Amino acid sequence: MTGLAVFLALWEVLARSGLLKAGVLPPVSEVLGQFFLLLGNPDFLAGAASTLLSWVLTILFATVIAIPLGILLGSIRPLRLATGPLIEFLRPLPTVALIPLATLVLGSGAQTKIALATFAASWPILFNTMYALGEIDRQLLDTARSFRTPLPRLVYGVILPSIAPFVLTGIRLSAAVGLIVLVSTEFLTGTSVGVGQFVFHWGSSSLRMDIVLAGTVFTGLVGYLVNIALLGAQRRWLGWSAAGGAV
Repeated sequence: MTGLAVFLALWEVLARSGLLKAGVLPPVSEVLGQFFLLLGNPDFLAGAASTLLSWVLTILFATVIAIPLGILLGSIRPLRLATGPLIEFLRPLPTVALIPLATLVLGSGAQTKIALATFAASWPILFNTMYALGEIDRQLLDTARSFRTPLPRLVYGVILPSIAPFVLTGIRLSAAVGLIVLVSTEFLTGTSVGVGQFVFHWGSSSLRMDIVLAGTVFTGLVGYLVNIALLGAQRRWLGWSAAGGAV
């Protein structure tokens, strides 16, 4: 918090001294003032609700898709080797470059930004799940198999609890990626309601950088709070003791 306060104070001083152009980077006091005004703006609240709902759906879809797929690929080595080149080809594709294709296929509604954000957010969960399977204690699996534990119970009783901390880390990373892609898609397409479209309108038509930055502050604050909540849940329920055991 001290570092953040120093950064904001420096921003304010540089803007007030004229070293920064007020039309490009207004003082932080003006940005924060606009931030609180946006909380009472019906247009912004509607856009924020659309972005946040799309964000929740994105993380839900990415989790439902990536965790089972990661368990499958992490468990079956031939399948992982066979699909590895395809995955390594798709993973680094810039999501924003797929916007024209997604718009042609899916239209210009919310489904486009959710699909693109899900595509981008699935990778951290997928890879964390795959590599977490390699970290499972072999004795746990051998013990469960020696008791002829059915496969569903082996998955839910041994595998999932063992990989849960890694998977939640992937979800935390995916939450940030998904939010970035959602807002970027809204901004670049200009057709889907959301925070991105709101700041695009005020930035392109009115050059109100204070409103643009206020919308950016809102997005960053939401992402920060969600990350803190997920991190707290991970430490509370999926942390590790000093001896290496789950607590």
